[in-house]
Amino acid sequence: MLPATAREAARRFGDVPAYVTPSGWSITYRDLDRVSDEVAVGLSRRGVREGDVVALLLPPSGEYLVAYVAAAKLGAITAGVNDRLSPAERDAVLDTAGARLVLAAPGLAPDRARVDADVLEVEPAPALDELLRDARVRDGSPPELAPDPDRAVAIIFTSGTTGLPKGALYGNRQLTFITDTDVGRNWGTGGRGFTGTSFAHLGFMTKLPGNLRRGGTNFLMERWRAADALRLVSEQRMTTVSGVPAQLALMLRQPDFDAYDLDSVRFLLVGGGPITPGLAEEARERFHAALATRYSCTEAGIGLGTAFDDPEEDAVVSVGRPHAAVDLALLDEEDRPVAPGEVGQVCLRSPAVMSGYWRDPDGTAAAFTADGHVRTGDLGWLDDRGRLHLVGRSKEMYVRGGYNVYPVEVEAVLSTHPKVAAVAIVPRPDPVMGEIGVACVVARDTAAPPTLEELRELGAGRLAAYKLPEAIHVVDALPLTAMEKVDRRALAAKVNTPVV
Repeated sequence: MLPATAREAARRFGDVPAYVTPSGWSITYRDLDRVSDEVAVGLSRRGVREGDVVALLLPPSGEYLVAYVAAAKLGAITAGVNDRLSPAERDAVLDTAGARLVLAAPGLAPDRARVDADVLEVEPAPALDELLRDARVRDGSPPELAPDPDRAVAIIFTSGTTGLPKGALYGNRQLTFITDTDVGRNWGTGGRGFTGTSFAHLGFMTKLPGNLRRGGTNFLMERWRAADALRLVSEQRMTTVSGVPAQLALMLRQPDFDAYDLDSVRFLLVGGGPITPGLAEEARERFHAALATRYSCTEAGIGLGTAFDDPEEDAVVSVGRPHAAVDLALLDEEDRPVAPGEVGQVCLRSPAVMSGYWRDPDGTAAAFTADGHVRTGDLGWLDDRGRLHLVGRSKEMYVRGGYNVYPVEVEAVLSTHPKVAAVAIVPRPDPVMGEIGVACVVARDTAAPPTLEELRELGAGRLAAYKLPEAIHVVDALPLTAMEKVDRRALAAKVNTPVV
């Protein structure tokens, strides 16, 4: 599916820049097809065959892009390894992947003595002619693969926020469905955008065919930085700004935000987690743009969302409604449907869901319900308009005095306080109540942060008393994981560390 899309995109769009690298040189659609052919032949000469795993331990780059397409042209499976993981986490991912070949950026190559794989260190190319020069056969072209909807294409590892990452396996069948759902069967809708997260993430790995079908130009950012993102949006006159909520918040926190010319921006597209009402309101006001949300998980492929012309509150209070082909179920601990309005486990079923966890049959069995829904790990409830409201991860819930508290629900309220730029609720052990909530707050004005009393006063009219925070911890910024999500474990460790 990906090889055929790359070839057709080359035919249709030719010398249109498909991706612009961080150093400024471009890869056209014709370049992508030609060079990935040459790299495919080079990989085959290193012993890569159909069904083998090629692990990419690379930052967002032309090297990652071309290697992914090249591996697909051989029928090999690409395992993306987030280059921002710790060495121990990278080793764990590589152990799970069981790769035949590892392409690694300088300084990230695994110890060759402990991996049963060929390891090739890849230097960043200063120009297209130097791209993957040690894994490339000039003018080479691999044999064309026979169509196979069940052929595996990618292993996408979970973020690991609640344990070691697991590898979700995706194949041609899922990528075709995701592409058709995302962009339809139309070609050449165009557009200009930037990449703001690791290429090992679900977004890039499953949506590359759709991006190629659009025929637009994407600017690669090896490391996402708010100032760089704003500069690109301004200089390239982009109409859409997309990213996770934390990235949107960091852009708004830039001291010189108002100095950028952002008049071209019409749409804000947020995924990777629920957006708080305070952040949504500020983003709409300061970007002067419509906002929509997307919700899924690594295992589900696609899920729910809101449209830009939906009522404004939809994207604030919820993550929207299921896509037409997605079946949403909210289940209790026994996998029975919960009553309307009650909190349950969010489970999704569609042709986009993963085939299973790579080399983990027990994990795969636990991830699916008996009728084929995949468990997202999130908790939520459905309102009378069919909108899903998330209240947090099942492993983030804590119990205060016998009552369940869902951090996301509390954060949604506290984020609207005028002194709060960002907030996360984490539990702390308590000898009387078992656990209490601590509000970790980033203040809009560091000289005048909110007090605990002010936060509790705001929340008193909208939250039950047991849900209100009982301590406050002011931080300069909320720590983020390698996938740009709030690192709640790091915050919990900080608030639970005794002050000496």
